[in-house]
Amino acid sequence: MHILRTNSSNTDFQNLVKSLDATLSEHNGENDDFFAQFNTIDTIKNCVVAYINDIPAACGAFKPFSEDTVEIKRMFTHPDFRKKGLASAIVKELEIWAKNLGFKKAILEISVDLKNAISVYEQSGFYKIPNYGHYADIESSVCFEKIL
Repeated sequence: MHILRTNSSNTDFQNLVKSLDATLSEHNGENDDFFAQFNTIDTIKNCVVAYINDIPAACGAFKPFSEDTVEIKRMFTHPDFRKKGLASAIVKELEIWAKNLGFKKAILEISVDLKNAISVYEQSGFYKIPNYGHYADIESSVCFEKIL
């Protein structure tokens, strides 16, 4: 496995995000437009792509949320590469990068139904917090944070 630090102009990142968006659209159903508005990738400066044998297999990103906090976004592992530890490796790389840039905390939002993904975050040391920002009143969302 090789992890590349990049930005949202990376074609491999964009293609993985298209697969993510299709998966989330199916999962979110009628609520998809609400979530989609927060998931644009036009100008994300901090993205990573994991490659297996030069094949783009997983991705993730973070955006500054506040002066000392980043929000983890756009996490996805292609179905052919799941259960191989890629998501955990992506989270770890994003944490290291954010910490190196001086951020102190990472937060994220995820659907309460995505149990496998929630497990990855919990095993990575994230803990549940009250839903923040535009997710505050969304019952299908659960939010997490981790001190970096």
